[in-house]
Parts: sequence; structure tokens; C-alpha cells
Amino acid sequence: MDHILSIVLFTPLVGLLILLAIPASNKRAVKWWANIASFCGFLVCLPLITHFDRHQDFQFVEKANWIPSIGATYHLGIDGYGLLLVELTGLLGFIAVLASWKAIDTRLKEYYAYFLLLQVGMMGVFMSLDFLLFFVFWELVLVPMYFIIAIWGGPRRQYAAIKFMIYTLIGSVLMLLGILTLYFQHYSQHQFYSFGFQDLLHISLSSGVQWWVFWAFFIGFAVKVPMFPFHTWLPDAHVEAPTAGSVILASVLLKMGTYGFLRFSLPLLPDAASNATIIYVMALLSIIAIVYGALVSLMQKDWKKLVAYSSVSHLGFCTLGIFALNPAGLAGSMLQQINHGISTGMLFLIVGVVYERRHTREISEYGGLFKVMPVFSIVFLITALSSMGLPPLNGFIGEITVLKGAYEASISWAIWVGVGIALGAAYLLWLYQRTTFGELGDKNKLLPDLSIREMAVFAPLLACAFWIGIYPKPFFDIMERPVAQVVERVRPGYYAAHNLPNPLAVTVASKR
Repeated sequence: MDHILSIVLFTPLVGLLILLAIPASNKRAVKWWANIASFCGFLVCLPLITHFDRHQDFQFVEKANWIPSIGATYHLGIDGYGLLLVELTGLLGFIAVLASWKAIDTRLKEYYAYFLLLQVGMMGVFMSLDFLLFFVFWELVLVPMYFIIAIWGGPRRQYAAIKFMIYTLIGSVLMLLGILTLYFQHYSQHQFYSFGFQDLLHISLSSGVQWWVFWAFFIGFAVKVPMFPFHTWLPDAHVEAPTAGSVILASVLLKMGTYGFLRFSLPLLPDAASNATIIYVMALLSIIAIVYGALVSLMQKDWKKLVAYSSVSHLGFCTLGIFALNPAGLAGSMLQQINHGISTGMLFLIVGVVYERRHTREISEYGGLFKVMPVFSIVFLITALSSMGLPPLNGFIGEITVLKGAYEASISWAIWVGVGIALGAAYLLWLYQRTTFGELGDKNKLLPDLSIREMAVFAPLLACAFWIGIYPKPFFDIMERPVAQVVERVRPGYYAAHNLPNPLAVTVASKR
């Protein structure tokens, strides 16, 4: 398994280079090769699962000099949390490209090239163990997504793309200042420069410095999540982006923010992360996002905008679970990030299916779709139930675990989580009832049901939704050690104080 992460990282880039050699006039060849390349990008991720050892920390590690004069290295590695996000990225990257087969018919070569480049950037974010390398990939993601929205988006695509770029760039600048603070602090204490994540874990920071760096990181990560009140770029970007762009944006890009909190903010800044004031602010913003996002979703007339605001609500569950700072909250947050990628990805694909047929996203334009599109309506129902958290689908186990973690932290938090779950069911059931039942309009009578290709797009996501909902144990096993690492870093002695078996200690004992 030598260099397996580099193979996973650069397979889409190889596909991109070959794509550039294909004549743009040969649209069929461009489509076929883009789909083959993205599928290969997914296939090379699969061996990571079979060779992953859940009892170990970072695995498949690769390290080489990159810019030795400043202490930057090409350093890759993944733990259980990173593994789940890499697999999600590989799967959704392929599905997004496949879903674009009929939706995009102009400047195809450029379109698929940007998607393959986007795949490289997203993979790099979840693999990098060098902070500068992480930042490079973090910024790389912005470029293709900007052009995907700006070129192939809706009528207000330019506005949405610029807004997306400005918000994320401002957040990135502040995050870079925080990174540099850690970098120079490391040098002053250890007398050598390093951007390595594992090296930076060994620096000692005063509470004041941790506080400042935490908020610098917060802006960068909160914009990407997006947390309230930094969310306003998201509905515009989602509504104007092509379907595949919305799928990737919701399913993968938003997870970069929650990943940043879990990978960097909590382990590197444990005193700040466990500060009562910071926890209160983060919980308050998360609860506002949960309730606000759901209420605004209830008011939407645009199908896609409803799904966009639902992401604000769902990601609020994830950030609340993170700052519960207990095993249930962290594990629930990690799993719910995967669940959101699956469920909301399917919701945007659902919108894409009807938009390709009717070229309108107005909810009032639909009704009675079950009569002409029964397979579509069944897939839509499963997707809605998955998103609202009903068993035996994936959303249930994620939300109930976050609820447990929230309850352990504060009963009031748990109450608001319950309110958010109820509101989520309300707007999704309202959407489903308005579009699939009732009177069938004349414009909808001849709508074709899902094609074979469209069913192939949904099939793997539906399988994952049922798998996680019915048998989530493998996912919790994979997440157990990363969760324990964060908990013990932020709240040392937590497992001993609560008479819980510490996965880290158990692993050490078993090796002896």
C-alpha cells in the first residue's frame, strides 16, 4: 500500500491531463472519459477500507520534503474520520459527474476539467497533515467551484460566484494568520520551523493566544460550514450552481469547515475549545442555525432554495455535536456529516431531475408527480425520510447520537435539537406532499420517470442510507479512536472520570 494516498489524490489529475488531449468537438468522448476518470477516482479509494486498521492513528502516511527552507512537507495521512470523508468525496465526485451527462451541453471539456480539479483539491484537504499543504488544497478548491458556478450557473451566477469567493477568501486570510501564529510559536519553543500538524500539537500556548487563534480559525471554518451568521453566501451559490455543483458543494465542500474544527481547532487549541464562553457562543450559533434554517426552509417557494437552507439547519446539528465535547456528540457529528452528504446530495439530485424536465424549480408548478413518475416519487420519499431522520435510514442514527451528546452537555441543547428535528420533518413532508400528491397539472402529464442512468446515480446513495441506518456499527468502530483522541485532548481524563473504557488505553493494553 505504498503511496496509496498519492494515487488516490492524483488519479483525478491524471484523468484531467488526458481529458485535455481530447478534442473539445468530440463531446461524446469528453463525457465518456470524464465519467471513466471520476469512476477510477472512486475505485482507487476502496482499498483504503480493506487495509485500514481502526486501532491505529494516522495510516498510509507519506512524507517528503516540499519546501524545506520553511519547514513545509508533503505529508499525507488519514485516520478513521479522514477515511470516511475521503470515501464520501470519491463516491460523490463520481456521482456528480455522472449526473451531469444530460444537464450540461456547453463547454463540456472545461466543465469536466474543473470537476476533476475540484476532486483533487477536496481529497488533499482531507489527507494533508502539513498545515501549509492543507491550506494550498483549501484554496485550490475555490478556483474550480467559482468557475462552475460562474459559467454554468443560473441567471444570477456571477453574483453568486463572486459572493462565494469573497466570503471564503476573507475567512481563508484570517485562518492563514492563525496558522502563521502557530508556526512562529513552534519555532520560538522548539527552534525549528514546521507546519506539521503533529509537530504543532507539542507547542504550549497561553490562554490569550489560544483564544485569538481559535477565533481566527473560527472565521475560516465557520464560513465554509456555513454557520450562522456567515451562511448568506450558501443559498445563492446553491440556487445558481448547476445540479452537480450543488451536490458537491453540499455533500463535500461544507464538510471542510466541520473537518477544520475537529482536526485543527479542538486538538491544537484545547484550552480555548473547552472555554465556557466559547462553548456557549458556538452552541448558541449552532442552535440558531438549526431553528432558523428549518423555519426559512418552511417559507421557501423555490425547491432548490428550500434544500439549500436545510443544509444550514443540518450543519447546525454537526457543530452542536462537536462542541458538546463528549464522545456521543463528536461521533454523532462525524456520522451526521456523512449522512448529510448522502441525504442532501440526493435531495439536490432530485431537484435536478425535475428541473431537467420542466426547467422550473417553483414548488407550485408541481403536484401529482406520483401518477406519472412513481419510481422517482419512491426515491424522493426515501430521500426525504433519510434527511428528516426516520429509522431505518441513516439520518436517524446520526441525529439520535447528536441528541444524546447534546443531552449530556445540556438539557436545553437537547430540547432545541428536538425542535430542529420536528421542523425538519415539517418542511420535508410539506415539500413532498406539495410535489408528489394532489392534482396533476397539464404541464406534468407527460414527464418521463427516472431513466436507467438516473437510477444508477441514486442507487449507491440509497444503499449507503440503508446500510448506515440498519447497521451503523462499522462506522462507529472506525470513528471510535479519532473521537477518543479529540476528547482526551480537550478534556483530559474524561473517560476515567466517567468510568468509560478509553479506546486509546485499551489499544495500548492489547498490544502489550
